[in-house]
Amino acid sequence: MTFIENPVYVLAVLCLMVILASYAGKTKLGGKLGAALLVILFTAVIANLKLIPSASNSIPLYSGIFTYLAPISIFYLLLNVNLQSIKKAGAPMIILFLIGSLATVLGILAAWYLIAPEEILGENANIIAGMLTGTYTGGSVNFNAVALEYDFQEKGALYAGTIAVDNVVTAAWIIINILFPVVLRTFWKDKKIETKVTNETKDEEEEEEDRMDFTSLIWLLFLGIAAFYISELIGLWLPSVPFILILSTLGILMAQIPLISNLKGSHTLGLYLIFLFLAVIGAYCEISAVVELKEVGWTLFLFTSLAVLIHGVVIILLGGISFRDWEMVAIASQANIGGSSSAIALAESFKRKELILPGILVGTLGNALGTYLGFLMVGLL
Repeated sequence: MTFIENPVYVLAVLCLMVILASYAGKTKLGGKLGAALLVILFTAVIANLKLIPSASNSIPLYSGIFTYLAPISIFYLLLNVNLQSIKKAGAPMIILFLIGSLATVLGILAAWYLIAPEEILGENANIIAGMLTGTYTGGSVNFNAVALEYDFQEKGALYAGTIAVDNVVTAAWIIINILFPVVLRTFWKDKKIETKVTNETKDEEEEEEDRMDFTSLIWLLFLGIAAFYISELIGLWLPSVPFILILSTLGILMAQIPLISNLKGSHTLGLYLIFLFLAVIGAYCEISAVVELKEVGWTLFLFTSLAVLIHGVVIILLGGISFRDWEMVAIASQANIGGSSSAIALAESFKRKELILPGILVGTLGNALGTYLGFLMVGLL
């Protein structure tokens, strides 16, 4: 094991990137970009400089953050979610998500006829198109479901290259989704869907109320770990129910218990874990892995990038006509392209707490819908 693969060293670097992004986000320029975007960019730079592992030489620490910390962060964020505030957000988010799913299918089909990837990728092209349709409808679960059905994981370099391209495009799309609401508002004003809480407070007051004490910390750590374990046990009895939906339900139910809802720091702790998750997303943005594939890599990159770009154009246009809430459109799009965890990170970045639960729900819907659309695309092409 080299020193850059040492999990303690890597975790320290990831934590440092969160610190740097937090401070940089308070500057005049950084404030326009946001800490969530900055932590992705900072970590992507050091990963591509080979100072920490990336996707091609991933370490168990990264998998642990994806497997454990990302779901637990969602649980913590749900402990202070306001159910009344999400009623108006729920239906529009689902509609936008379905629009985004349609946009993904249109994007893949349009990119197929414009790029003609089958000329370079051969008989594997339609399988890759199906995998990308699945993953850009609701996350990587669908990507692997299609891959396993056709034994695509046995393709070695091509399978690894497709994952590398997917990682780069997904990281880039998070950045675009953070930025485009700000850019669009300069010439196409949105009308944010109001979901006001009766006693609305300013950010500074919320931070003061969420300031953690020792008693809250020991309870939150216990609850997060226990809820994760209980969700796994329930999943054994209900294997058809997505794990994240079980964990989210536990979080919502526990939030109704005064002893738990009054604990301080759940939002702060959840947000910190989300930032570590985003740091790993940045580390997985391995540009060199795409370049090394040469013609195949560039074909994959162009095909994938064009498909996602068309998805973005369609969901922005249709979302603008129907709801014109750019932050909600961005979160719905991110739920399609990156799954529920990255959608929730976006909701936190926009300070739209009322969209956390809808983001989880549409992400779960994407897990169910994406696999079907993936196989449909393989058959069509």
